[in-house]
Amino acid sequence: MTGRPVTVRGGAAPAGLLLAVAAASWVWVVTRRDGMPAMPGTTGLGLAAFLAVWTLMTAAMMLPGTAPVAALYTRTITAHRMPRLIVFTAAYLLVWAAAGLPAYALAAGLGRAGGLPAATGTAVAAAVFFVGGVYQLTPLKDRCLAKCRSPVGQLLRYASYPGRSRDLRAGVHHGGFCLGCCWSLMVLLAAFGVMNLWAMVVLTAVITAEKLAPAGHLIARLVGIASIALAVAVFWFPELAPGLTGGGMAGM
Repeated sequence: MTGRPVTVRGGAAPAGLLLAVAAASWVWVVTRRDGMPAMPGTTGLGLAAFLAVWTLMTAAMMLPGTAPVAALYTRTITAHRMPRLIVFTAAYLLVWAAAGLPAYALAAGLGRAGGLPAATGTAVAAAVFFVGGVYQLTPLKDRCLAKCRSPVGQLLRYASYPGRSRDLRAGVHHGGFCLGCCWSLMVLLAAFGVMNLWAMVVLTAVITAEKLAPAGHLIARLVGIASIALAVAVFWFPELAPGLTGGGMAGM
């Protein structure tokens, strides 16, 4: 309610479950990445395969920052906590899985841009950096981030949901705010390369810090400014966007 990041006492088991899922997703990404083609855009994947990889990637990147909220949510549940937490988490990931549809379309389109002259790919990369950076500075980003950092008001609302669909609705609702908060960071993977491991690690750290660090709002703004700076710098250093300019780092 005050904008401070949520902290949870006595929620080790629920938080541990989400962190375990995130860790398993990271293991899959790291071990299977070398078997995937280092191509721009969709990395040569069809829609179904892309959605599966996308969902695992978002689980790896989003669940560490969501674990405290999920743990706090379980404290509003009086019975069958673990099964209901699983439903909440599955519904949360369902939102990100659905976001994979426009992500696939965007990646496919940007992949075609990567096959165009280098100047075109650089211009597209600059646009990606600029759009993502500007959104980081908007009131909508602030509102969605505030809901993720201090969700007490939302949890009280979830507690009023009737019926067996409560956990599903709560997971989808929170996932929507998380998507509104983080899509501008995820879209940067189009420039860095969808399977760029180092980009995933850095963006995961940024997402988690935005949600949990005391200065999360400041971090979000600094990242926005940095992204806008990259939109300018990429014209001089195209290798900053290997996913679109063929800088040779997209498979890293």
